[in-house]
Amino acid sequence: MKRLLTALFSVVALSALLAGCGQKGPLFLPEESAPAPAQVEPVAEPAAEPAQTE
Repeated sequence: MKRLLTALFSVVALSALLAGCGQKGPLFLPEESAPAPAQVEPVAEPAAEPAQTE
């Protein structure tokens, strides 16, 4: 009798674990919801100094 109850409990526990895991429905990759890239203003480079000739 104890063996029957153990087997029944194991089947019920396994069924509950299998039924409760994962997402129901088809599998899919989530869409990339990355924010729009920030617009970067170009940095003005300093003007080149004229070469000094000696």
